[in-house]
Amino acid sequence: MKSLLIRNRWIVVIGAIFIQLALGAIYSWSVFTKLLTEADGLYRFSVTEAAWVFSAGLATFAVVMVLAGRWQAKAGPRIVSLSGGLLLGLGYILGGFLGSTFWAQLGFIGVLGGAGIGLAYVVPIAVGVKWFPDKKGLITGLAVAGFGFGATIWVKLAGSWFGGLLNTAEVFGLPPVQSVFVLYGIAFTVLVFLGSLVMVNPPEGYVPEGWAPQELSDKNGNSGVEYTSRMMLRTPQFYMLWSVFIFSALAGLMVIYCIKLFGLDALSHQGIADAGAITGTAMAWYAIFNGLGRIAWGGVSDRIGRKAAIITMTVFQGVIMLAMYHGFIYFGLSLGFVIAASIVGFNFGGNFALFPAITADFFGNKRVGSNYGWMFTAYGIAGIAGPMLAGLFKDAAENSLDPKVWMAPFIIAGLACLAGALIMTLAQPPRPEPGQYEGQKQKPELSAKKLERVAA
Repeated sequence: MKSLLIRNRWIVVIGAIFIQLALGAIYSWSVFTKLLTEADGLYRFSVTEAAWVFSAGLATFAVVMVLAGRWQAKAGPRIVSLSGGLLLGLGYILGGFLGSTFWAQLGFIGVLGGAGIGLAYVVPIAVGVKWFPDKKGLITGLAVAGFGFGATIWVKLAGSWFGGLLNTAEVFGLPPVQSVFVLYGIAFTVLVFLGSLVMVNPPEGYVPEGWAPQELSDKNGNSGVEYTSRMMLRTPQFYMLWSVFIFSALAGLMVIYCIKLFGLDALSHQGIADAGAITGTAMAWYAIFNGLGRIAWGGVSDRIGRKAAIITMTVFQGVIMLAMYHGFIYFGLSLGFVIAASIVGFNFGGNFALFPAITADFFGNKRVGSNYGWMFTAYGIAGIAGPMLAGLFKDAAENSLDPKVWMAPFIIAGLACLAGALIMTLAQPPRPEPGQYEGQKQKPELSAKKLERVAA
């Protein structure tokens, strides 16, 4: 397919948002969990089984991103994002037609759909950083903001807008959940196709007009080195950032999975009649603030530095996770539940602006697609640990409706965030010896000696 000539780099951002709107569907999974786990319903999944479908999607998403980063570096970004859109759409369509069992949904929605997300997700980030080296934090936030906002759209379409597709949709005689999967699969394919049309790398050596590369280097600790993935994986800095990403993402992913179930238990326990409507509102606001957090934290990091932004974000998240149970839910505060969910979503969204940007700061822009693919495996681990943490405690309590069941998962997640903040205070950008790695500037005296040898 012939490449388009990009005359305005902001067109790339619009394409990125189109792609991410579709990919954000994975965060709408909680809208389906109530129907899937009804004891007398059609599917009768356990809470843990429903968590496994979600976790499989997140884990596959993360693993495939490693391959996607390498593939887009060789084949170009457009073909990779198009392939991702096709896989995602196919996974949901097959999940609609054939997904009446746990194993079918695990395979089609979880694994196949997750693989499609993994292929397409890395492309807007890698392309965006190359077009906007002067605004890495902001642009990664904008590039992935659609992921958070997309979840709002898919949650509301399924649950309430136009009467709620889960209440009205019937495609080919399929049950409501499977009908929605088919409709969503078609929509995802179209959105990713449109966004992929402008996924084009800038010309070699491109620098934004009026920008000097050294302007942001001191604030964000740029190493000045273009690391390969193999080089990056040999540094302790990679594993420090990777650990922080796991701890920070775990909290948000746990809440995404259990917000509906947790909210119903906690609010109903306090005698609040419209608990279902409140949890639906909380889910929507979580998704909206997830998108806003990606933009806001990215912009903040361009001003105060990536490290300071990550520390602030993880401390804030840890405190709110500890308070979400004790300060809001235990006392049945409806507004407090929505506010707390929004804050968790806001901080969770920041991960997806800050970690791509700090990966580029520490390890270079040139291979950020493949390098961030490795960094993003942290998300896959958090995607298993977070939902399973909630699901296992809930199932162990034999589906008790007492909200105290949820105390331990929230405390564990909050402490994990605070541990991540502590690790981040110790992280410093790698400082290899002069000339050790590609792209590093040599010291002036070394360059002069080399010139003398050439002249001789």
